[in-house]
Amino acid sequence: MSMMSIEMNTSGMATIGTQFPPVTYSSSFVTFIINEHFANESDIVAEEEESAKNENININNSKKSPQISNARSRWQALARSAFVRNHHNKTSQTSANNTVNTDAKNHTNGVVGGNHLKENHTNSVVLELFALNSLELSAPASDIILKSRSQNWVQLSGHEDSFALAGPGTIWKKRSSDDTEVRAYEALMNDSMCEMVPKFFRDVFYNGDYFIELEDLLFEYKDAAIMDIKMGTRTFLEDEVTNTKARQDLYDKMIKIDATAPTELEHQQRAVTKLTYMKFREALSSSSNLGFRIEGFKAGEDLQLCKDLKLVKHREEVKATLEAFLMHKNQVRLKLIDRLKQLALRFECSEFFNSHEVIGSSLLIIHNGKSAGVWMIDFAKTIPVPEGLTIDHKSQWHLGNHEDGYLFGLNHLIDILEECGDD
Repeated sequence: MSMMSIEMNTSGMATIGTQFPPVTYSSSFVTFIINEHFANESDIVAEEEESAKNENININNSKKSPQISNARSRWQALARSAFVRNHHNKTSQTSANNTVNTDAKNHTNGVVGGNHLKENHTNSVVLELFALNSLELSAPASDIILKSRSQNWVQLSGHEDSFALAGPGTIWKKRSSDDTEVRAYEALMNDSMCEMVPKFFRDVFYNGDYFIELEDLLFEYKDAAIMDIKMGTRTFLEDEVTNTKARQDLYDKMIKIDATAPTELEHQQRAVTKLTYMKFREALSSSSNLGFRIEGFKAGEDLQLCKDLKLVKHREEVKATLEAFLMHKNQVRLKLIDRLKQLALRFECSEFFNSHEVIGSSLLIIHNGKSAGVWMIDFAKTIPVPEGLTIDHKSQWHLGNHEDGYLFGLNHLIDILEECGDD
């Protein structure tokens, strides 16, 4: 399941048809809510009036749940204080700048600049304290808070309706009852790869569904180009193909794609095994020959979406697709190569990946023409290899050796990105 899937509703936000539980706000929440939620004095006044209006409701709630009421009251007090302080600081800064511009003869620039630096330092300390306090609280994310960032969030591939925006800096990912991905994220938070994956906040069972709360990797980007690359030479677990019974439904699927693919015996039986079908499916894309395939990307002046890429197989086709994504931004290309090389080095030193096969995992690549980032995502099929077995993530896979080809694909991806600069 990819961190990015394709559909968005009319408001620009993905939903999964359920009410999300309270979220844990990331440390970026404070800056976000001050910059985006309260832009001027009228907003601050409106917030204070709304708070006063709801004061009786909070008191009533406290009778039912004092802990929740106290947390909300504390939240509101901290928020109002920070909003007002931030507004007054902006006003003071504007007045100071006007004084500098209109009274240069008095050489006040140095004095005002010193006061301004001191004021900024004080404000920074307040915001830091506010950030630490906000992390201890849980509150439902409001439509107002999410309004400005929902337009920047997009789903690229995978299971639709599996993700939704949570608090600023976080998303909720719906998962199955299998906790494989949770255990993977928990382990990676204490591994050398921790900086190469989204931050994991917590796992929650809520209203009959399971969710993983993760860092929203798109939070710091606006109008970003995004690419989802499925890594490895196979995207299925060995347990999925151990059944040797030939199946007609898989034969029918195969001949719809390529009628010449089955052997003469398979044509006579009108059936193929799941292993045969899965190997056939992987061979359609660059997964089999390059160790990765591009699932989809979004780029260009109008950020057009391109997702029908599973049949992109040959090296030159892959290179052309990557060049379209890079949009001739050589600085971005170099940053991505550097990040991918760091990822490869850390991967080889990772205790976690030394003992796990990585199946169906993706690389999420983001850039805005200047800054760029790459992260590993999707670990629902990342499982321990049998005890006593060693894998190198590069060797060719055959049933029983559990090789996944992850580093094989990563090295090819780096090589092709370096080739893009030769043009």
